[in-house]
Amino acid sequence: MPPQRNTPGHADSGLQPERTDLAWGRTTLSLMVAAATFLRWIPHHGWFVGMLVAAATLISVGIEVNRKRRLHRSVHGINEEKINPDITSTATVSAAVVTLAAMGTYTVLFLPIR
Repeated sequence: MPPQRNTPGHADSGLQPERTDLAWGRTTLSLMVAAATFLRWIPHHGWFVGMLVAAATLISVGIEVNRKRRLHRSVHGINEEKINPDITSTATVSAAVVTLAAMGTYTVLFLPIR
């Protein structure tokens, strides 16, 4: 017997809310992998990389905390046939990823290696 999910039902045959939830989960995992990669840079580039680790971890925790709320909101929107895109979350995560990438590039190109 498969494990029970605590997700309300909906009539979307494409299972879009679940697919979107899985995409957010992959984003969380990717940010945690980035944080682990940044950890390897600390001996070479110093304390600045600690900010990258903290930022990537905080962003991934923020995504994970909001996943269930976002899924329930999507299912409710499908059932009510009225749903608005979550532009704020997407824009925030996009800006955070671009900032992390810029800071990581700065670290590799401009910070001295010890």
